[in-house]
Amino acid sequence: MTAPPTGLVRRRLTVRGTVQGVGFRPHVHRLAAGLGLAGFVGNTGDGVIVEVEGPAQDVERFCAALAEQPPPLATVTGIAGEDLPATGEAGPFAIRATERAGGRTELPPDTATCADCLRELADPADRRHRHPFVTCTHCGPRFTIATGMPYDRAATTMAGFPMCPSCAHEYGDPADRRFHAQPVACRDCGPRLALVPGLGGLRPARDAHALATARALLAAGRIVAVKGVGGYHLACDATDDRAVATLRARKERGGKAFAVMCADLATAERIAAVSTAERRALTSPRRPIVLLRRRTPPDGLRLAGQVCPGSPHVGVMLPYTPVHTLLLGLPGDPPGPRVLVMTSGNRSGEPIVTDDAEALERLAGLADAWLTHDRPIASPCDDSLLRVRPDGTEQVLRRSRGYVPRSLRLPVPVPPVLAVGGDLKNALCLAEGEHAWFGPHIGDMGELATLEAAERAERHLTRLTGVAPALVAADRHPGYHSTRRARDRAARLPGGALRLVQHHHAHIASAMAEGGLDGSTPVIGVAFDGTGYGDDGTVWGGEILLADYTGYRRFAHLAPAPLPGGDAGVANPCRLALARLWAAGLPWEPDLPSVRACTPTELTVLQRQLERQLACVPTSGMGRLFDAVSSLVGVCHRAEYEAQAAMELEAAALEAVDADRGAYPFGLTRPGRIDPAPMLRALLDDRRRGTPAPLLAARFHRGAARAVADQCRRARAETGLTTVALTGGVFANGLLEQECTALLAQDGFTVLRHGEVPPNDGGLALGQLMVAGTATPHETE
Repeated sequence: MTAPPTGLVRRRLTVRGTVQGVGFRPHVHRLAAGLGLAGFVGNTGDGVIVEVEGPAQDVERFCAALAEQPPPLATVTGIAGEDLPATGEAGPFAIRATERAGGRTELPPDTATCADCLRELADPADRRHRHPFVTCTHCGPRFTIATGMPYDRAATTMAGFPMCPSCAHEYGDPADRRFHAQPVACRDCGPRLALVPGLGGLRPARDAHALATARALLAAGRIVAVKGVGGYHLACDATDDRAVATLRARKERGGKAFAVMCADLATAERIAAVSTAERRALTSPRRPIVLLRRRTPPDGLRLAGQVCPGSPHVGVMLPYTPVHTLLLGLPGDPPGPRVLVMTSGNRSGEPIVTDDAEALERLAGLADAWLTHDRPIASPCDDSLLRVRPDGTEQVLRRSRGYVPRSLRLPVPVPPVLAVGGDLKNALCLAEGEHAWFGPHIGDMGELATLEAAERAERHLTRLTGVAPALVAADRHPGYHSTRRARDRAARLPGGALRLVQHHHAHIASAMAEGGLDGSTPVIGVAFDGTGYGDDGTVWGGEILLADYTGYRRFAHLAPAPLPGGDAGVANPCRLALARLWAAGLPWEPDLPSVRACTPTELTVLQRQLERQLACVPTSGMGRLFDAVSSLVGVCHRAEYEAQAAMELEAAALEAVDADRGAYPFGLTRPGRIDPAPMLRALLDDRRRGTPAPLLAARFHRGAARAVADQCRRARAETGLTTVALTGGVFANGLLEQECTALLAQDGFTVLRHGEVPPNDGGLALGQLMVAGTATPHETE
């Protein structure tokens, strides 16, 4: 940098990334003012623009600090610099108003209440004492209140709340923690709480009285619908057996586990064992639900039996809004529950409720009262869910609040693409250039309300990112609701460009993209799930593909078996077990748990179905094999929710995983067909000898992992490939993933595992857009 005769230099910087709504401008102001530099900082549609002028060494120090010390919530993806002629400017460093030119700046996700705001919330001397919406530039809602970009108050759902003089002063003071914090408010000018009764004898209430009434209802065993940042929760006391059973019955949730919210980390450690890495995840600004190993009394705090029946794990999160903190109680508050069930506010199969009027209608009969507020929610955003591996790394199983709309860096650039995902655990993804943006978790696409939620999520994400898709990507399954929606969406584009992507190819491409692979060398992709439409029209799901972004070859797969009743049969693992035995030529012995679980009529009909191949679609799904084994060992015969049988099988295996290192063998009936018959014979032999179910389950898991390692070695010998991608919903099974990873790593393979992108269908859209975005034009429909 060459200084002019005056000894001053001037430099212009364009900072890109998540740099709006995170206190970046006041941070720049403090850095520049501390060094005595002149110039300005301002938001534009392309990022944050900074011009600084002063002695060369001070300008250099400023540039280094800007790159190395961003604000807590900021993510800097690039800084472009340009030397300008010095002007001799002597005035103080200034913060300029936002320029509304084009460009793209990233919006941060919603983040948990920061320590400073929590101190104010609990301080009787502070003007925001017990204010349910306390926030600052370091915390609070962003994505769920933003209606457009650039991120200014007028483009948020706070636009309808004019600031009082005190808040306006804080908002305009560069030295204040609330400078340009768009959700800033106080009890004089901000949103207000309200309690809407659903029970006879209750009266409506506002503000502190609404909160006190809600706490009293929860303490009395009632169910309260609580409006959060991204939608409503249904809450009840997690230690109250009757309350939890009532919520489970009203929501028709079957045996699926509930997540709980603990008042603080100490309470969480009373109900679950918490490692250092899990503690880090729980207390991070993202505040996800973390799957933890349950403690059992007398060591721990007793949860109601119906919180997570049959599971050794419990999903735990900590409060992430002031309303949650107040609901669980501040020091000195009347006694109340310290652990709440916090489950999505919806009926089974529907998306989370965000609209207040809709909440009163759709949650009627589920909730006894509604604790709501008058700040609108711009986009639904359910809680994120993750587990922490033994090595301390995280595997996100549902990517939503705390992550969305943070972008992912792509290893290769793509044109503007919309990928709609699949029909289960749906989440869309937009991409352009080297960046991709997931939308929030939507759920399963079987209901009209969910389809409408997906449409709204797309519109919202498109407004925030500025991506105008020229191409739509979807699953090849002809019956998927998401695929039909993609066809309609593509028809509205100028070229009508649509690319249908094979399900398991998309899974592998998703793992490759997250792993930073440019696709120049294929990988050995192990894609295990329950269902995916295969090239031959059958149901795939136990796939080992040699794949890059442009194509794949089916190298190996699980031998198929009939799926009696098609998708409807998945709810009956006992039938899947008998179909597997039938395919393997093994008899249905009368004392088998799967035989005993079926009625005589059911057995007769099933045998006829299999013999005549009536309503029996062939499936190679590994998820279906896990379901079948779960029944064969006597763990789960009827599934009330997705993956129940497989999850309970893993739970059983964890009881015996350290007891021995036995593994059941899989065969290879011909090159590329993995045969489970030897495994089934060995398992049944052990069962006749009285081997306990946990040992049977553990040996099955190890056998499946060894079968994976065997096929990967065979693929390496044939092709020379040494990178393996483990993907698909079956790899949400921590034990299987751990066993596969250990065997492959010991054998010299590089193993790609999912981290921030879910291995299940929640991560499918990323793979779809990578395949579609790297395809040649003639490959689109």
